[in-house]
Amino acid sequence: MVGRERELRSRRPGGGLALAGGAVCVCLVVAGCSAQGAAVQGADGSDPVAVLHRAADRLVAARSAKTRTAMQMASGGTRVTIRGEGVYDFEERLGQLKVRLPQDPAGASEHRPITELLAPGALFMKNRGAGVPDDKWVRVETASLSDGNLVTGGATDPFAAAEVLRGTRTAEFVERTELAGTEVRHYRGTADLARAARGASQGNKKALAAAAEGFATAEVPFDAYLDDEGRIRKVRHRFSFSNGRAGGTGIVDVASTTLLYDFGAAVRVRLPEERDIYAGRIAAEPADAAVDGKN
Repeated sequence: MVGRERELRSRRPGGGLALAGGAVCVCLVVAGCSAQGAAVQGADGSDPVAVLHRAADRLVAARSAKTRTAMQMASGGTRVTIRGEGVYDFEERLGQLKVRLPQDPAGASEHRPITELLAPGALFMKNRGAGVPDDKWVRVETASLSDGNLVTGGATDPFAAAEVLRGTRTAEFVERTELAGTEVRHYRGTADLARAARGASQGNKKALAAAAEGFATAEVPFDAYLDDEGRIRKVRHRFSFSNGRAGGTGIVDVASTTLLYDFGAAVRVRLPEERDIYAGRIAAEPADAAVDGKN
């Protein structure tokens, strides 16, 4: 798929950092699913666990969407937020995000936005810094990351975010509400990453299994907002992992939010050729000060 361009056009109108263990990417720059468990029936009488297990499949049926992401990290009294925006093709499992890093204390941005390409089993980053030439991409195998790229890129892959819900163990219907002008059903629950990995697509299976082993706990609390077609409009996961850095503060808490809208939007993602991928050693950036609370 390298070097090939995929374009997806809508056939119907739409609706509306690795961090653990000190191996840091974006963070360094800023320094079978069974319906077990408790379930409270939804507004339509359906089982919330079963509804959430199917949410990723509903996105594939929707084909594509625009997305906005936010990843908030908290450790030792320091809190930073990384934001992203882009598009995602759920059929081809391809996406492109522009990730913006936190501003410095003076309010200015210290880094250019990072362009990220998401593909099955891989994350590509441009404007990565750390000694990487401006015209080169960094490729990371997501299965090699202890967080499965749920955190490493500073944004959770939208389809991986959906597939975490395949591991839902307990869930309850909270309420019907409105999100950006669309009526949605709010569910709250807990997913198990190991179970999610077993039920995930081939591209996410190894990555989610790595996350199940790498996080402080495989249990992931979440809030999910689904429209009446069962498509995710918003999902917020809460991850925890050990910082693992000398002088670090121990556990880092991450809240990752993914918003999806404009379903069926055109998506064009061109993966880099091999000659455009950086093969050198990535220089060490200053420690992830934002997470360790050194800024």
